[in-house]
Amino acid sequence: MTAHHYAVSVDQLASMDTILSVSGLDFMRGIINGELAGPPIGETLGFKPIVADEGTVTFEGTPEFGTMNPIGTVHGGWYGTILDSCMACAVQTMLKPGQIYTTLEYKINILRPIPVGMTVHAVGKVQHVGRSTGISVGEVRGVEDGKLYATGSTTCIVMQGPKR
Repeated sequence: MTAHHYAVSVDQLASMDTILSVSGLDFMRGIINGELAGPPIGETLGFKPIVADEGTVTFEGTPEFGTMNPIGTVHGGWYGTILDSCMACAVQTMLKPGQIYTTLEYKINILRPIPVGMTVHAVGKVQHVGRSTGISVGEVRGVEDGKLYATGSTTCIVMQGPKR
């Protein structure tokens, strides 16, 4: 097992053949344990998945200066991206080999500002995964203070992957 790492070029991302050959849970665990490269968005925005189990995924993130908006707080897009990631990846953990998914829509509620430099956990939990849709919810909490900073919900479309 190697350490989590991020892809630095397109050819380092998992191939469609790799994605389709394993369950969604195994795929997520492959990223977490470093067998597969994580997507570059995580490095750009300062977060990564740290735990994946059936129906749930936890991301850890620390928003830094580059995530700030013009009024000096963490941009809402940072909250949206980490929540979209944990909620959608929770759906992914329920997929069988050969299935793929993508976010169809998501909603977030920001309850309070995350201080720049503060580490949070974003936890996504599945509510339903069927033949064509997956629904999950998520929340962002401070690691040290336990406070709830944001919540979200998502609907994902579940599809059969392309025939290879």
